Amino acid sequence: MDYLTTLKVFCTVVEAKSFTRAADILGVSPPVVSRAISTLEQRLGSRLFNRTTRQISLTETAEQFFTGCSRLLDELDALEERATTRAVEATGVLRLVAHTTAAVNRLVPLMATFKRRHPQVRLEVTLTERPVDLVAEGYDLGVVVPFMLTSDTTVTRLLERIPLVIVATPAYLEQHSKPRHPSELVDHAFVAVSPSIRKPALTFRIGGDDVTVPLTYEVSSNSPVFNREMVLQGFGIGVLPASLVQNEIAAGQLVQLLDAFDLVEGAVEIRLAYTTRALLPAKVRAFVEHATEFFAQPADARHPEQAGS
Repeated sequence: MDYLTTLKVFCTVVEAKSFTRAADILGVSPPVVSRAISTLEQRLGSRLFNRTTRQISLTETAEQFFTGCSRLLDELDALEERATTRAVEATGVLRLVAHTTAAVNRLVPLMATFKRRHPQVRLEVTLTERPVDLVAEGYDLGVVVPFMLTSDTTVTRLLERIPLVIVATPAYLEQHSKPRHPSELVDHAFVAVSPSIRKPALTFRIGGDDVTVPLTYEVSSNSPVFNREMVLQGFGIGVLPASLVQNEIAAGQLVQLLDAFDLVEGAVEIRLAYTTRALLPAKVRAFVEHATEFFAQPADARHPEQAGS
């Protein structure tokens, strides 16, 4: 097996999170995959996966290697597509599913600039905040948060991390003592993310230790916009994407709390998802390349309306 094929095997194992599933995707036997990974580990002089009888996990070396390896394979695929006579201009209907709040608040500039660059592609966008199966539901692409993906074999690419902030209204804080330490959050009511999406607890890293605080709540939903509005109505403290509440914080409608403490898993990941790396239609590859270029820009260039906020 040549080196390039070995790299493709490695990336497939990482994306599938399983040697067996990777073998199924590649159409080879599991021993072939195992030998390829062993050969690559010998070449690099470092272990890439921690293996148990039930699961695998990436070593730090593998995490760093995968980032560059995935980018290299994408670039090679793009070069090959541009060189082949079978490459065609992006046309047709691009069926895309996107997280509602992210799409409306962050992704309109992405989709608008893509449509201007590729006028022959017709965008058919479905907005939702529930789990989706890209293949079963007939989507070409997803711009989603991780909980929305139902398949372990979906290829994903990180587009943006949006920090989470803890906020409450001044009126709520007048009626309840303002928390000065994460431990004091147990005495407060929250407007929470649905427990099916996120465990009703916050974890802070304090002095090198992780401290988890359970949340008390009477209102929860899968919609950050709904939660923001309920927080503004005074129903409790919210943990919300910073981009969604920056105007309210600037206007004094919301007060940011405990910003001096490090919140573990304190960001929302927006990811691009598609079903396979191989033989992507031109319209799909065009969107993948455009999204990668778009999010490589500074944030104020992507969202100029927020630059002065």
